[in-house]
Amino acid sequence: MPNKPASPSLVSTGSDDDVSLRRSGAVARMLRMPVATLRVWERRYALTPPRWSAGGQRLYSADDVRRLALIKQLTELGHAIGSLAALDMTQLQAVAATHAGAMTTATRREPPPSSPTAPALWRLGVVGGTLGARLHRSSVRRRLGRTVQVVGPYETMAEAAQAISRADVDALLIHQPHLHAGWLAEQEAAAPGLMGVPMAVLYGFAADAVCESLAAVGITLLREPQPDVVLGHWLKQFGQETAIEGDPALSSASTARAPSPSSTPRWDDATLMAFASRSSTVACECPRHVAELLMQLAHFEGYSADCENRGPADAALHDYLRQAAADSRARFEEALERVAQHEGWPLPVPARS
Repeated sequence: MPNKPASPSLVSTGSDDDVSLRRSGAVARMLRMPVATLRVWERRYALTPPRWSAGGQRLYSADDVRRLALIKQLTELGHAIGSLAALDMTQLQAVAATHAGAMTTATRREPPPSSPTAPALWRLGVVGGTLGARLHRSSVRRRLGRTVQVVGPYETMAEAAQAISRADVDALLIHQPHLHAGWLAEQEAAAPGLMGVPMAVLYGFAADAVCESLAAVGITLLREPQPDVVLGHWLKQFGQETAIEGDPALSSASTARAPSPSSTPRWDDATLMAFASRSSTVACECPRHVAELLMQLAHFEGYSADCENRGPADAALHDYLRQAAADSRARFEEALERVAQHEGWPLPVPARS
């Protein structure tokens, strides 16, 4: 149970049943969010003035609830809670209006062409020696789309806090085999000076409720084990989000961008089916399965590109899924070449020149 604040002005003078003030559980139900997430928001960002009942329960006014509802709405639209926490209600409403205006403009006209610029150096503080070693692999780095400076790695957040400050890194990448309900509070206690830095966590095991509460405060999650190609694309997306986190309006426009282009499939279904029907000298069905997997990956690639999105976060996820399918398809196209070489078959004629 939290201690009451020393200032009498922050303590409710009414009873626990005062209808003008609401407890955390009631507010969480009104906002349709876990009460644990609401408490993490308050502990980490102090979104509303603290008020306590005579029994030590956190209380919220009607204005508090309206502020929290608007913040929740903006986070669901892709805004980082860290960039919203310090804004007053007027500023939050301006962000919402800017977001609506940006989305309306984006639907009315094509974005103007711009000359490509080299992304700035990304300073990535790393906690976890094994993860730090993986970031030096070319199979990860070539998918990041920018130059990364690995700061560390450090074994724990406490060790990182002794060596670096918030100004030294653009983001934190943490390897944590097991996430439990009190994990974030432990990190805050170990490294208070690093709180507020965009954070991504590669984890092994965690309850859904824990993942939901961490995602709700803006922490990016990925469950291991993952191959280098997935780790690289995940970090690329995380880097794009952290690069624009300081500008909520820009963040909204960027997450609503069109999917990045990728190469088209080399062979259509009919060509792959004809290839799969050949008599093979391999004593298994692998040649046929490779062709079938290529068809499925190409179909999923197109499905993800056309999938309906409920907002910018959905669009970013489907862009990632589409790109992951395209990368996997390219690898399996190489595998089909290997099968053809082994069997002494000519390669299928590409569907498109």
